[in-house]
Amino acid sequence: MIKRVALFLLVNILVLTTIVIMVSIFGIGNYLTAYGIDYFQLLIFSAVIGFSGAFISLLLSKWMAKWMLKVRIIDPNSKLSPAEKELLEMVYRIAKKAGLKKMPEVGIYPSKEVNAFATGPSRNNALVAVSSGLLEHLDRDAVEGVVAHEVAHIANGDMVTMTLLQGIINTFVVFLARIVAYFVSSMVRSEMAGIVYITCVIIFQIFFSILGSIVVMAFSRYREYQADAGGALLAGKDKMVHALKSLKRTLNLVETEHASIQTFKINGGKSSWLKLFASHPDIDDRIKRLIEK
Repeated sequence: MIKRVALFLLVNILVLTTIVIMVSIFGIGNYLTAYGIDYFQLLIFSAVIGFSGAFISLLLSKWMAKWMLKVRIIDPNSKLSPAEKELLEMVYRIAKKAGLKKMPEVGIYPSKEVNAFATGPSRNNALVAVSSGLLEHLDRDAVEGVVAHEVAHIANGDMVTMTLLQGIINTFVVFLARIVAYFVSSMVRSEMAGIVYITCVIIFQIFFSILGSIVVMAFSRYREYQADAGGALLAGKDKMVHALKSLKRTLNLVETEHASIQTFKINGGKSSWLKLFASHPDIDDRIKRLIEK
């Protein structure tokens, strides 16, 4: 579930930083004048860079997911194992129920983690992938609940909505990074101002991107509740609750050694400040909200 958000944010930061470096090298943008910063021109420049970075990330999201996680796509026209056939039929059935006009690609990636994700640039160009660990440790009803949750993300258009939000965040990141960089560069000798400005732009842009991810992650947590509700409609409330309880029981199979990625797991860390960067709410809270609906 988490990998959908983590991959998108990682690709977005990399794409945005690459665009900024290229723009800085070629000197594109006329927001710097002899009198200082033209804030209106800078805002337009920031919006163009910010939204292009977000949409490029969206277009690359499915390809990047396949490549980074070594997803093996299930070909419906090939000879399938019973588990592959059951998963494919399950995804197709739920996708049709969700009103998707084109069936998403279905894949399995090698991982002991009990996890799954959905990604793709649109409702009609999506991917639903599950880990080998999920198929190994969850029963059929739990797998159906997880699949319904992921299909709900696609049906809700969460990736596109997140892209628009990320575009807005990127715009302010680019805008503020250049203002702060200009202020810093004005405090050094004129012969050093250029290199200091470019260096500070990159540094502050990465810093503000990390801060901006707090807003994106808060939105992600909200959409998880909505996807749980959507999954309950598609697979049944009992199966969705069962899926969440099953995921909770398999948390020991999620890698926890690396604190830096703990917030990108199905159930993030308990530290209050780490929860700001968690893409998913606490599973107990999700179960409680779903039961109370």
